[in-house]
Amino acid sequence: MIIKAPQPFTFEAPDSNRAVLLLHGFTGNTNDVKRLGRYLNQQGYTVHAPLYKGHGVDPETLLHTAPEEWWQSAIEGYEYLRSLGYEKIAVGGVSLGGAFSLRLAEEFETTGVLTMSAPAIAKTRDSLNRRIVDYAINFKKLQGTYNPIADDIALLQEEYDMPELSRLQTIINDTSEKLASIKSPVHILRGMKDDEYYCESADIIYSGVKSRIKSVKSFINTGHIMTLGEERDLVYKEVQYFLDGLDWS
Repeated sequence: MIIKAPQPFTFEAPDSNRAVLLLHGFTGNTNDVKRLGRYLNQQGYTVHAPLYKGHGVDPETLLHTAPEEWWQSAIEGYEYLRSLGYEKIAVGGVSLGGAFSLRLAEEFETTGVLTMSAPAIAKTRDSLNRRIVDYAINFKKLQGTYNPIADDIALLQEEYDMPELSRLQTIINDTSEKLASIKSPVHILRGMKDDEYYCESADIIYSGVKSRIKSVKSFINTGHIMTLGEERDLVYKEVQYFLDGLDWS
């Protein structure tokens, strides 16, 4: 079965000075934020979502990339909106995309920052590597090549081991250590059906940022990928509410 790879997307809003950068998570892709992007575009925002290098394709390709390259994809997304002439850019993302959004706010000028299920402290490398194994299994199932006997978890963990993930841990932890440098408004969203680790991360991020305007919003019936969950329409409206309240002048 041929799988059509996800692509970066840009939804432009004519005559708008409001731009939003949307970032997906680790082993995710732009489809995770596309519906939110379309919704925001309908509300008058230009929206761009880059695809991290090695994501949205076969796991072997992902293994031959590095966390620094995923981060560079996020930077290039920000710079792309700048190249279109936008001076006011809000950044937001799901999971790792939320952490990257915070990092962008630490290093670049941002109008506002939105995180959804963002990690504040990196998980263990084994836990991160299991994400790649799960990604490989799902990819094989989509291709119709998955064999539960041949594709034993222990064998896959060895086959898809990625030592570079220790550098992803460093990026996430370094970002958390520099949260106090963020002065842009920050809105932190979490799903209460998500892993407790991510729910607690929301509190850590809230305490760490020194923005004059900062807030946390919880969604009772939402899991990790908030943009695709049961309460996604409420999430979209909450995102819009935050963005509408930013200073775009």
